[in-house]
Amino acid sequence: MEVGPDPAEVGRARRWARSRLAGSGIGDDEPLAETLVLLISELVTNAVVHTGCPAVLRMLFGLGAAEAGTVRVEVADSCARPPQPRRAVGDDTSGRGLELVDGLADRWGWKREGAGKSIWCEVDRCVAPRPPMPSPAASVAPVIPAPSGLTPGAYTA
Repeated sequence: MEVGPDPAEVGRARRWARSRLAGSGIGDDEPLAETLVLLISELVTNAVVHTGCPAVLRMLFGLGAAEAGTVRVEVADSCARPPQPRRAVGDDTSGRGLELVDGLADRWGWKREGAGKSIWCEVDRCVAPRPPMPSPAASVAPVIPAPSGLTPGAYTA
């Protein structure tokens, strides 16, 4: 998605991301969706506010293991200046974006891209494991009582 150098574009990027997430099977009510939308909001805001250049937002799905997969977000702009992580203090109204990305993403970084750069982050999609199926033998195994005088757990059959 192309993003213009206007702060109003951040809202449009969030709407676009939500529609892409829904199309990939990630429900709007999943915590993963909220995390990704917040990360996109921060990265697009940084590109728009700190570079004054148009940017390109990309989302890549299904990277990594087929069961879990990883969602990668990239925001590329034409400004060659590297990102400058800052530390917000007290009531500062800016300076928390990359700190937030660092705390929410599983990985993040940046790279040179053409005459500019691309800032990226990845979030691993954890799929809840299925509970193990009981084996047929386990469901019919007899219960053997512990001999008298032994404490529970100290006896093995």
